[in-house]
Amino acid sequence: MRRNLFVLPAVAVAAALVLTACGGTDPSAGQAAADPGPETGTITFTGTDNAETYQPVIKAFEAKNPGIKVTYTQIPFDQFNATMQQRLSAKDAGIDVYTVDEPRVSQLAAKGFLVDLSDLDAQVKGKVSEAAYKTNHFRDKLWSLPMWNSTQFLFYNKTALAKADVTPPTADPQQRWTWEQVEAAGRKAMQAGATKYGLFMEQPEAYYQLQPLAESLGGGSGVEGDDMLTPAVETDGWKKAMQWYGATYRSGLSPRGIGGFQTGPVFSAGNVAFFVGGPWDLKIFGSAKFDWGVAALPYFAGGRPVTPTGSWSLGINPASKQQGMARKFVEFATLDPAGNLATTSTTTIIPANLEAQRQYTPQMDTFSGAKTAGAAAITTYESEHTAVSRPVSVGYIQFEEVMGKAFADIRNGTDPDTRLQEATRQLTDAWKSIK
Repeated sequence: MRRNLFVLPAVAVAAALVLTACGGTDPSAGQAAADPGPETGTITFTGTDNAETYQPVIKAFEAKNPGIKVTYTQIPFDQFNATMQQRLSAKDAGIDVYTVDEPRVSQLAAKGFLVDLSDLDAQVKGKVSEAAYKTNHFRDKLWSLPMWNSTQFLFYNKTALAKADVTPPTADPQQRWTWEQVEAAGRKAMQAGATKYGLFMEQPEAYYQLQPLAESLGGGSGVEGDDMLTPAVETDGWKKAMQWYGATYRSGLSPRGIGGFQTGPVFSAGNVAFFVGGPWDLKIFGSAKFDWGVAALPYFAGGRPVTPTGSWSLGINPASKQQGMARKFVEFATLDPAGNLATTSTTTIIPANLEAQRQYTPQMDTFSGAKTAGAAAITTYESEHTAVSRPVSVGYIQFEEVMGKAFADIRNGTDPDTRLQEATRQLTDAWKSIK
């Protein structure tokens, strides 16, 4: 499930999602005031996670709203975007509420696939982080409500570091290590024979996890311009970050040829000194047969701390004939702290509602006993001080696809500067039809 939540792979339907007429159009202009529909009945909720994930929130909602039932339908993650594109394009009223991948909000809104929820703007602004608030907007309107949030941790193999005579990093986010310190300590662990590798990223080809490298060095998100359709991946920050990243693989500090679901087991088997992963790993690594801990995500010396954020939101299908009931469910699962907390009952993901998050985060320190001590403070600090969202652009899907391939090539030895130049050309071509 952790992959469903955050990894955003290139999709074959990218070409089908290109927007050819969204340049100056208000995506809500053609939406007449919808009939809220009946007050009781059954609504459909569609997402990528298994049904057990949402049973607690559905049960709590139905108890609070007698007469309304929620039926959940799962679509496998690798089929979700293509299936939803087809059904939403066909104005399929069989979907009332659906999970929205936050970087896709702009494109979904521009295509007319989301109901304008701007009347809830003031409520949302006060109940979620600034980053979560902004990323659910497009052209100054609110299109979806944030359900979950995320961050990243630096997991470290305490047993291996002790063998290499390395003092591990502290969990204090204001005393976080630099990437340079991590690299040096990782190499020392390798030289001591304590681990096979020094550093590994859980999502080694995903923009979500690699964005902070460039942002830490002042490189920006990689997208700029008034329309957010101008590539900006050849800044000094991007070049330096990708040169460093490529070198970690070239030198053997990080392993090539391992990706997908194979990354986490590298750490849990004790084969890497430092591992960058998410809150879902706090329990997953609990069965590891060595001592480990968590620290804040590093930054580059001379740069600034930056951490990724964002996850899934909830949106309403404009074709729904039951928008009144749909809104009640969406508001309960996001704006109501109890409802939002219920969405995390069977997961180790972070609720987006700040009150729900305050109630939830203390539990993170106990997910794997003393090993996860400090996770709560890190999560709270990052959400308030270092979280940076992925760029809000109608061209994000193409951007993610192009950059994912670029990261893979850089990881496998392609010259970073040359590959970033190629990425700029690819993005410029891909976005011509949108502009």
